[in-house]
Amino acid sequence: MSNLAPTHETEPARSEPTSGPVFEALPGRSTDLLGLPIRRLLPRSQRRLVGPWCFLDSYGPLTFAGGKPMDVGPHPHTGLQTVSWLLDGEVVHHDSLGLVGPARPGVLNLMTAGRGIAHAEETPAANRGRLRGLQLWVALPEASREVAPSFEQHETLPVVDLEGGRATILLGQLDGVRSPARAFGPLVGADVIAETGRRLILPLDPSFEHALVPMGGDCRLDGHPLDVDTLYYLGSRRRELVLESGRKPARLMLLGGAPFGETILMWWNFVARTTEEIVAAREDWQAGRRFGEVGAYDGPRIEAPRFVARPVPRP
Repeated sequence: MSNLAPTHETEPARSEPTSGPVFEALPGRSTDLLGLPIRRLLPRSQRRLVGPWCFLDSYGPLTFAGGKPMDVGPHPHTGLQTVSWLLDGEVVHHDSLGLVGPARPGVLNLMTAGRGIAHAEETPAANRGRLRGLQLWVALPEASREVAPSFEQHETLPVVDLEGGRATILLGQLDGVRSPARAFGPLVGADVIAETGRRLILPLDPSFEHALVPMGGDCRLDGHPLDVDTLYYLGSRRRELVLESGRKPARLMLLGGAPFGETILMWWNFVARTTEEIVAAREDWQAGRRFGEVGAYDGPRIEAPRFVARPVPRP
């Protein structure tokens, strides 16, 4: 998915982990993606990174009788991975490598942009008339951000059985179990189910900072009721979470990772280190260089928004 509401200038972002456990609630900010209502959870002014996780949009639940509620034309990315995870419905990925990824619930679409790729995402003609999902980005570290672009799809992901529920590991590692999806640093992304009326004990890596995003159901953490589509930043040095579900099973996204030790610049769909890199990427996209064409998508591409190239203070 494209960030269609960027600022005109770069947004510096750095990991600012707390020295211990905290409980910070950041409700999603409502915005719009070509007519599709979304809630933006990352980046926020209060919290721009959780480990290497630098972007999170939640969309749906939506029901429809016709049309394409997800219809994002070709757009570019650099310096990041896109993680597409559906809870309901269908979306098809097309990219400039000529690859196609029809996604459905339980199937992970992972695109590594590296030095540059273009893609599009749309609701297929054959659909169930429902849509609910998450779009996440992972910032690539300096040593890997110029890798060749790639796309992978995983129809089977490891599941960890836990006391009171289970967790499907999208990316990284949880409780000694690792996802087969390609990762470039220590992190975790997991879809967690807490069973009705149970206590779920979720093991954590204490060297990570973590966040939880409830996606549905009824759940409490540390005595606090958790609201859907709110990012709860939990800080670091936690060895476990004890979640208590209510009358409905709870579903949550667990995000975490080692504190990201680099300052990144985010603008539109680019993650970079300098303003000059962003200017070059924008110019290459507008001129039809570097990113290639998304030939399988029938429609116009998205033009880059206006950008003001101001100097960014060094940390």
